[in-house]
Amino acid sequence: MTLEKTPTDTGTQPTLAPSPVPRPGVVIALLVVSAFVVILNETIMSVALPSLMDDLGITASTAQWLTTGFLLTMAVVIPLTGYLLARFPLRGVYLTAMSLFIVGTLIAALAPGFGVLMLGRVVQASGTAIMMPLLFTTVLSIVAPSHRGRMMGVISIVIAVAPAVGPTVSGVILSAFDWRWLFWLVLPIALIAATLGALWVRNVTETSHARFDAISVLFSALGFGGLIFGLSSIGEAASDNEVVPFWVPLVIGALGLAAFVARQLHLQKSDNALLDLRVFQSKSFSLAITLVVIVMAALFGSLVLLPMYLSTVLELKTITIGLMLLPGGVLMGVIAPIVGSLFDKYGPTPLVIPGMIVAAAALWGMTTYDVGTSIGWIIAVHMTLNLGLGFVFTPLLTSALGSLPRRLYPHGSAIMGTIQQVAGAAGTAVFVTLMSVQAAAAMSEGAGVIAATASGVHVAFLTGAIVASAAVVLACFVRKPATTEDAPHGEALPVGH
Repeated sequence: MTLEKTPTDTGTQPTLAPSPVPRPGVVIALLVVSAFVVILNETIMSVALPSLMDDLGITASTAQWLTTGFLLTMAVVIPLTGYLLARFPLRGVYLTAMSLFIVGTLIAALAPGFGVLMLGRVVQASGTAIMMPLLFTTVLSIVAPSHRGRMMGVISIVIAVAPAVGPTVSGVILSAFDWRWLFWLVLPIALIAATLGALWVRNVTETSHARFDAISVLFSALGFGGLIFGLSSIGEAASDNEVVPFWVPLVIGALGLAAFVARQLHLQKSDNALLDLRVFQSKSFSLAITLVVIVMAALFGSLVLLPMYLSTVLELKTITIGLMLLPGGVLMGVIAPIVGSLFDKYGPTPLVIPGMIVAAAALWGMTTYDVGTSIGWIIAVHMTLNLGLGFVFTPLLTSALGSLPRRLYPHGSAIMGTIQQVAGAAGTAVFVTLMSVQAAAAMSEGAGVIAATASGVHVAFLTGAIVASAAVVLACFVRKPATTEDAPHGEALPVGH
């Protein structure tokens, strides 16, 4: 397949060249470990939600904001990373990201109630948001195209496995400590990563005099924030806790997103866009993004809903829930590098199609969950879902970002990261909303809490299965992009050289 060319930019020229990279593996290894630690916190609260609901006296729809709010903050901050990575040296951006994460973790650990805990999660997310685009851009800049599949396989461990094992880590910690230890135990690890980063990370990307556009940031916050808040408000309405009609933030979000897009289209004419939307002129990028939305929504929706189902319907302990979800996370981690190597040899098509079929089949299997489902079946279906998603993540990420010219790497990485988090937040909100609406309807008809929750879980997973089945058709069109003309040449080395 021949890549659709994007127009040649005539914008700002780089003012700072990257430093030599004699050992790129050291830099990437540290970034991968750091990213794993911070991304782990996207879902580490999911198993703790039932305990927090009792401890803080909040509803499920409110408690899920500790995860949705984290993802939403990332969706608002990640668009800034295109600017940050273009304007500032990599080392400074890395240390800023880790500092924000450390401060947020400390605030959350000391939080006396929900409000301060939510603040800590927001500060945490602000640092986390920077890490993935930073990692993407670094890999694209210093790893040869022929080895990117393998490296993206490693990165997939961060993107998919860290959130997947978050509930397990949470369950193990909560079996012996209270929820504050979810943050106290992470804090020293983050401090070590920041210290090593100060010693080892060097500037390996180009910088330029990029322009900061505050209006774009405002439109971005209104757009993504409004959409996710509106989706979550549907669940609040179902439980009679609605603050404002859900359609109000949805309309504000849609208008904000439209204004953001219009603003970027105008600014990119002078190469001053916060996010350069010319990345969507690559069909490979656009198609992969569409599938990423579906995959991330399914992953995060199931990661939040499963612990609620296991706790409320099957009445299992947190340690049991965490251990039940561990095999799926481990499986995804094991196959990620293998899938990356297969991508380098065969391209994405023979991986993405069966992967989507398996993931869709697993979601259909989840529609069978009820009050009498066996633990063995739940573990088997969850492992099947992670197996399917594991075959999809790496090919989609590599096909999407590899289809772009070098000058658009920061923007492509930022857009990919933004859409991943918006999709994850939307998946979380939609799954919980569907469960809440159906559960409320069942309880109004006289059903008990357990039966009503089981009914809600069924409806949520049924919707996910239908959407995933439709995505199988789109997967048939994914192709490996050709190397772009202005991709890195001499300076791109296989990691380890």
